[in-house]
Amino acid sequence: MSIEIELDLRRLLCPTPVIKTQNALKKMNANEHLKVVCTDPGVKHDIPAWCRINEYVIVEQFEENNEFIFIIKA
Repeated sequence: MSIEIELDLRRLLCPTPVIKTQNALKKMNANEHLKVVCTDPGVKHDIPAWCRINEYVIVEQFEENNEFIFIIKA
């Protein structure tokens, strides 16, 4: 799996990370992968909920060094 786009959304508060994730995914081709790195704990629930509603697949989700990282398939 290759990451086509990586978003550094550290220090941004919701809803900004969700909006920037949405905008990036809309520009991507099907089956490309987006890596999102956030520090706002609200994204642990907001990004997965947004992905479910909009039928995007979270391939991987983890926390590392107080950062929340998502790999999302467009």
